[in-house]
Amino acid sequence: MEQIEIFPIPSPCKGVCEVNNRGYCKGCFRSREERFCWNKMTEQQKRMVVELCQRREKRVLAKQKADAQIVPESEMGQQDDLFKSDT
Repeated sequence: MEQIEIFPIPSPCKGVCEVNNRGYCKGCFRSREERFCWNKMTEQQKRMVVELCQRREKRVLAKQKADAQIVPESEMGQQDDLFKSDT
């Protein structure tokens, strides 16, 4: 049974309109097909796409956070020399 939406689900477009390396928009995280077919989708389909976009964004942000925590050895500076023994 399909749930009836009281209000129409607005497009998640943020006006960025650039595609990442996986084919999703960098602004709203929709695929090409999801962007092109948005106006033809039922409210239930739109809700599903919005949920998928939220999951995609969450994954991207988690990866960015993990990548930011990895500090290359070359960026650690000369502080390492303080802990090395001269012997």
